[in-house]
Amino acid sequence: MLTHRHVEVFRALMIAGSVTKAADLLFTSQPTVSRELARMEQAIGFALFERVRGRLRPTMPALALYDEVRQSYAGLERVVSTAARLRAFQGGQLAVIALPAFSHSLLPGAFRRFSQAHPGVSLALEAQESPFLEEWLTAQRYDLGLTEHELEPAGTRLEPLVEVDEVAVLPDGHPLLARPALDLADFAGESFISLSPSDPYRIQIDEAFTAQGILRRAIIETPTAVSVCAFVRQGLGLAIVNPLTALDFTGRGLHIRPLRRSFPFRVNLVFPEHRPKNPLVEPFTVMLRDEAAQIRARLAARDRAA
Repeated sequence: MLTHRHVEVFRALMIAGSVTKAADLLFTSQPTVSRELARMEQAIGFALFERVRGRLRPTMPALALYDEVRQSYAGLERVVSTAARLRAFQGGQLAVIALPAFSHSLLPGAFRRFSQAHPGVSLALEAQESPFLEEWLTAQRYDLGLTEHELEPAGTRLEPLVEVDEVAVLPDGHPLLARPALDLADFAGESFISLSPSDPYRIQIDEAFTAQGILRRAIIETPTAVSVCAFVRQGLGLAIVNPLTALDFTGRGLHIRPLRRSFPFRVNLVFPEHRPKNPLVEPFTVMLRDEAAQIRARLAARDRAA
């Protein structure tokens, strides 16, 4: 019968490549390793190694079996690693889930502030799009979520974090950079880069242009504000995006201009109601609000400069 000890010996042999080194890894003797290997091969009914010039060469079945063993040990190692972090940080872990856009813009600064104030605390970020973000928050898998949506997922509580207006983004050298702020009419006939057709901000922007009878040359659709800004930076067109993402690209071939037509962009905090309360959530939300205030100040300074 196959035992855990057999698997342990097999794994050590695969890692070490010889009976001598495997025995060292397991803090046992060479005869013990050889004996356990023979018993394992007898139990499974086929050879696991061939001897080539004094070394063990795994057979094809052994390689296939090792893939399974490696996966099971990877899971165990994650458990051990988590236990070690819990011991070291005495439960100081914070699990955050957010839309991918926030992992580029709002969260890095908040993580930096929080880590400086709480050294040694473990932070985990999951970047996920809707509807998985809402599903996982409903399942109480995270301590805190960040979303653009106005409706709270089931089993959660929503709290506003920041509201700012969407902005126009333009590439180096574009003639419209001469204007301190843009009207929708300024986009007439311009190459335009949009978010995906199902994006709620894309829908709102398209409806505003249609209502005014303004035609743009829609040349690219892409799912994220990050990729929108990347395309604008290459000179492929203009766009309207959230300012949190746009700020990350300024000074690198991309410029921001405020719009005279307001498209509010909102970020909300999502708190799972049925997950055990993590005392780190409250101080982390303070850092998030500080970071949001700094972003608003940067936007106001750019508007005055433009």
